[in-house]
Amino acid sequence: MNKTSKGRALSVWRTIQTDRFLVGAPHYPEHVDESYWDNDARRMAEAGFNVARLGEFAWHIFEPREGTFDFDLFDRAIEGLARHGVNTILCTPTATPPRWLTAKHPEILRLDGNGRSMGHGSRQYADTSSPVFRDYSRKITRAMVDHYRDNANVIGWQTDNELNTSMPESYSPSALKEFQAYLQETYQTIDRLNFAWGGDFWATAYGDFSEIVFPLEFSPSFPGPGHLQDYHRFLAFSTARFQHDQVEILRKANASWFIFHNLGGLRDIDFRGHFSTDLDFVGYDIYPFLYDEFFRLGNHAKIQALHLDICRGFSGNYIVPEQQSGFGAQPGFCTLTPEPGEMRRMAMSSVARGADGIMFFRWRPAHFGAEIYWMGIIDHDDVARRRYDEARQFATEMTALKDKILGTHVRMDVGIAGSDFDNQEAHKTFPIGLPSPQDDATLLHQYCYDRGIACGFIHPEDDLSKLKVFYVPHWVIWKDSWTERLQVFAENGGTVIIGARTGTRDENNHVIRETAPGRSLSKLTGVRVEDFGRLAAPGANGLFNTMSRSGGLVIPPDRPAESSRRIRRFAVGNHEFDAGYFYENLAVEPEVEIVGVWSNRYAAGTPAITSRAVGKGRVLYVGTYLTPELTAQLATRTFVDANVEPLVPGLPDGVEVTMRENHERRLLFVQNVKDTPVTVTGVPFGSNLLDSEGPVPGVLTLDGYGCAVLELI
Repeated sequence: MNKTSKGRALSVWRTIQTDRFLVGAPHYPEHVDESYWDNDARRMAEAGFNVARLGEFAWHIFEPREGTFDFDLFDRAIEGLARHGVNTILCTPTATPPRWLTAKHPEILRLDGNGRSMGHGSRQYADTSSPVFRDYSRKITRAMVDHYRDNANVIGWQTDNELNTSMPESYSPSALKEFQAYLQETYQTIDRLNFAWGGDFWATAYGDFSEIVFPLEFSPSFPGPGHLQDYHRFLAFSTARFQHDQVEILRKANASWFIFHNLGGLRDIDFRGHFSTDLDFVGYDIYPFLYDEFFRLGNHAKIQALHLDICRGFSGNYIVPEQQSGFGAQPGFCTLTPEPGEMRRMAMSSVARGADGIMFFRWRPAHFGAEIYWMGIIDHDDVARRRYDEARQFATEMTALKDKILGTHVRMDVGIAGSDFDNQEAHKTFPIGLPSPQDDATLLHQYCYDRGIACGFIHPEDDLSKLKVFYVPHWVIWKDSWTERLQVFAENGGTVIIGARTGTRDENNHVIRETAPGRSLSKLTGVRVEDFGRLAAPGANGLFNTMSRSGGLVIPPDRPAESSRRIRRFAVGNHEFDAGYFYENLAVEPEVEIVGVWSNRYAAGTPAITSRAVGKGRVLYVGTYLTPELTAQLATRTFVDANVEPLVPGLPDGVEVTMRENHERRLLFVQNVKDTPVTVTGVPFGSNLLDSEGPVPGVLTLDGYGCAVLELI
């Protein structure tokens, strides 16, 4: 890479400024005898790999004793890769501090809410807010930088590894002091903090910053939402500060290095506040079968698409430092295994949704440790089989297409408000059994995915002009400046859809003292919320379990659920169906069109969904949460008027389509996520860049897990 994205504003439309598509694998030469190394490097080169990632868990090798550094093993490994034309990305190894450090300074270990110390022998057991740990992190980073600053084979760096994936929280004495210091810096006076946290409720006020405690769950009741919100703001701040320590050192050493981080989970990462602004680009690790194992969406292709679209909303185009290649397992779980052709198909999906580089995890599996069955490109017996063949095919294709792919962004016609840390955390502080904004947004995303409609996530501070529809999934914290941006978007012809409860709290997580949805949104939408209440989930017979922090539902076994269930129905046109989760009764201004009304119980005839003309566009307000039926009705009513059309009409089940484009070219990615052949009709005219058969005449046949990349004419 000869260019970076450092200093460019965060945007979903941001591309990585590079002329090289990175393709390779994380590699752990320390896991095998050196007699394997040359053959590994040769096979990487023959597969078309141009990079390997090294060193993220090797602090104990780089610094076997405090102050004694040994880079010999990795020097030889880097040189061996370079002989075959494979460059190296190095990692700061701070996810796994060596035992001499944790033995000397046990105070750097994370403590959970019960006071149990995390222990050596796992990973991410050190507290990134600890001043002692930060000091040692800077020392090992500086030592590595001093050693490798002039090594031309090292082209970039990854900070740490999957920050906060295992455990972001720490309740140690050291962390408490840092939390108190953060709050003092944020609020300056204790009176301002007491106001922000609502200190007159349950006598939760403090006399001094040194008195502040952690917001522990069920101790014995719930902590205040402001207290909890600020704790997670602190965790995000501490994570970004820890990374910034390393980035500062790396930047000063070699301006040509690119710097990124590989995110696994997205816990306590504030992209817009701190985290991404240090980096040239962001990396997202992609394990579709693992995510489906955890979240049970029932379709690993859909969950990969959802996850990547969410991630792209944070930072724009990205790389995938860890792309699942095979069976994955740790002692407590295992995933399905990609079938022949599926590994390449999943990697192609990552590219289709914004990846400008892919590294397959991992080059070879470990023979020891907590991931012995996390398979790689090469098998345990050192044999290159079908995964190697697929990786080689993919690398060859990306090398050939890099000039077409790089510099393009992912098209979006339908944007969903996302990538806002405060709203994400505000829901968690007071979930009351309701779906999160992301849960709600997932219904719209899946609707668009199934129909081949270009959809993704975008922050309201981003450039909305490329969108046709913008949906806000009940963001309780709202800024008037965002309303102004939505007003401009609608005036220029866009369609805005605002979900229930949006704008009902302020930046302190207080309920606003105006009629919902607040002055600016009421003016934009022409509605006021006169009353609200909860509803059962669609199809559920139980009650909300308001004691659940996760927002889940339970069915109490000792009482008839129907006795407390109040079904709200509403009508949109000639369609009537059940509402779910929550209702609002709306009062409207005279110019507002009533799109849907509540059709039963005391609120029959009261507006539930409204539309107001704003310039060339319009603004809808939806006084409930999405259900599959409501999502379909809203889309049917709004998408045609907004000129939202599928990228490919009449898309067969199991076919995924995405478009990457810029002002020079449009690339349509078409993928079969099933194992049986499929014929796709209505395909726009273009040439398939993955074969040499010439233009596609409107009909495309794909083998099981087959892929096509069409450059549209």
